[in-house]
Amino acid sequence: MTPDQIEALFTRADGTYAFARWGRPICPIVFGVQDQTLEVVKGALEAVVGMAGHHMAETDPEMGVNLMFFFFRDWDELLDVPDLGALIPDLWALVGRLKEAGATQYRGFRFDKAGAIKAAFVFLRMDGALAKMPADELALSQVAQVMLLWGDRAFAETSPLAVAGETTVLRPEIAALIRAGYDRLMPAATNDSSHALRLFARVQGG
Repeated sequence: MTPDQIEALFTRADGTYAFARWGRPICPIVFGVQDQTLEVVKGALEAVVGMAGHHMAETDPEMGVNLMFFFFRDWDELLDVPDLGALIPDLWALVGRLKEAGATQYRGFRFDKAGAIKAAFVFLRMDGALAKMPADELALSQVAQVMLLWGDRAFAETSPLAVAGETTVLRPEIAALIRAGYDRLMPAATNDSSHALRLFARVQGG
């Protein structure tokens, strides 16, 4: 990937550059799936977090859990989740916008004082193409998209996944970017677009 292509992956709709990675161990919980799918999601998390050189934990000292996956059939189901409105500001308005847009997925992030990710919420309305995806592909795709703060349109046209033989994996360039983003010498968060050049250098260096 070129530096410009990398920069585009972390550029918002308003043209600003925004990068952030997790600044603390990831403590996940998954709602709305059977045990078999739960294990698939956790397996995908363990694989990608390990690849990035980051960490998982059972409990976050501040929030208990800090990465929440919600699987459901209708957006209105979120309004019945106890205490979710306390975690998601203006939940009613958000659900209304997502319904109007016909959205099937949404990711929301919370950040610490340094700008690093401290919590994330992944909402997946299992309908249409999303419902037809194999569980392992869906889990791996969603985990990849929540490991970093990607741009609004980063994967709108190209999936973060690729097929290697009979196995679905992260596209090599996306895996390399995630690893580079978690390099201990790189910032946990930045709005400086020159950061894309530093990512490029690390990806090129292998």
